Amino acid sequence: MQVERGLQVLNVEVVGDAYCIAANYLRRTGAIADTLATHERLLQIIVQMFERGEFNRIRLANRAIAKFEATESV
Repeated sequence: MQVERGLQVLNVEVVGDAYCIAANYLRRTGAIADTLATHERLLQIIVQMFERGEFNRIRLANRAIAKFEATESV
């Protein structure tokens, strides 16, 4: 499914899958709370990377995890 966001088209499936992968990992490690609520900062990281041209779900998830963990430890 594609959703228009401003002038860009956002592929919700790719972003959603990457978010699920990253959030699942971060919940299991205890980096984010184990709730059903969306973690806005993690989603924002993924959307920003997607908008910059990264479309691979696994790569998006891995890079989002790395960026999230790097900013959490600062």
